[in-house]
Amino acid sequence: MVQKRNIDAVINSLHNYTLIDVRTPLEFSKGHIPGAYNIPLLTNEDRVLVGTSYKQQGRQAAIKLGFELVGSKWKHFIEQAEALQEGKPFLVHCWRGGMRSGSMAWAFDLYGLHVETLIGGYKAYRNALPSSFEKTYNLRILSGKTGSGKTRILHALKQRGEQVLDLEDLAQHQGSSFGSMGKLIQPSQEQFENDLHRELVQMDAEKPIWVESESILIGLRTIPKSFFQQMEHAKTIDLVIPREKRLDYLTADYGVLDKEFLKFAVLAISKRLGPEQTKEALLAIRENRMRDFVDWVLAYYDKLYQKSVEKREPTKVIQMPFEEIKVNEIAETISTLK
Repeated sequence: MVQKRNIDAVINSLHNYTLIDVRTPLEFSKGHIPGAYNIPLLTNEDRVLVGTSYKQQGRQAAIKLGFELVGSKWKHFIEQAEALQEGKPFLVHCWRGGMRSGSMAWAFDLYGLHVETLIGGYKAYRNALPSSFEKTYNLRILSGKTGSGKTRILHALKQRGEQVLDLEDLAQHQGSSFGSMGKLIQPSQEQFENDLHRELVQMDAEKPIWVESESILIGLRTIPKSFFQQMEHAKTIDLVIPREKRLDYLTADYGVLDKEFLKFAVLAISKRLGPEQTKEALLAIRENRMRDFVDWVLAYYDKLYQKSVEKREPTKVIQMPFEEIKVNEIAETISTLK
């Protein structure tokens, strides 16, 4: 007998299952439960055929076509599942917990695998996510002007055993016009939210969770509004690093990137940068004066940062001056703050 599980009962314990998503590869690529394996019952093309049959000929004709298309694949499905066995029960799901997941679960159960299905499928999972973003978390925001080493300090905090939520890693973007670094590819908005949820459910909401200061947009991905509002009102550690040190830091990171990418990124913010600054930044790139290029662009980002700081509640901002970007030392110092 295949047991059915409600999403509320398993949303925080999905790691206890081997998740099998039987939707098409296209559906899976748009968004899936983190950690799930894709064993598609139908190919992308097959699903279109079945859907067309359902609309034109009705449910029974579509079911018959589905069985015809799946045909001799059942053995392959079971072998795929066997290869994924992790000593945990399988939790099979499709979009709405309907025929696709029911059919796959039936085959697994008939073969003797321990299998359960998710009531409401992936849709139920997605509907349950907003509540996790609305939950109250003990956030600590790590702020500071561009080039203060915030991301590496977060990594150092994590190595010290602190809870760290790296939003830029989840979004695969560093947050500015240059944030893709010329190579990073962002996940879909849907997948970004799924991955964020996975990180949050693994954390103790009552203990400090360190998060880098961000705007609501990280590249093209949006931080869920309810969670972002918590970030805006959380205690903030504002790193104050000398500009020259930040220039050195940024030049080392961005000065080695592809010049065509850097030119494109400068042009993307040219209206906000201004004609003179844009001209000088592009010229510096062409002449390989990378520190000068960073200098021109940094003036813009420092102004942007100042505006964001002014929006924060002064009583919740603690300024911490450091003469050098010594990542481990900074992490050690701020980790002692209550």
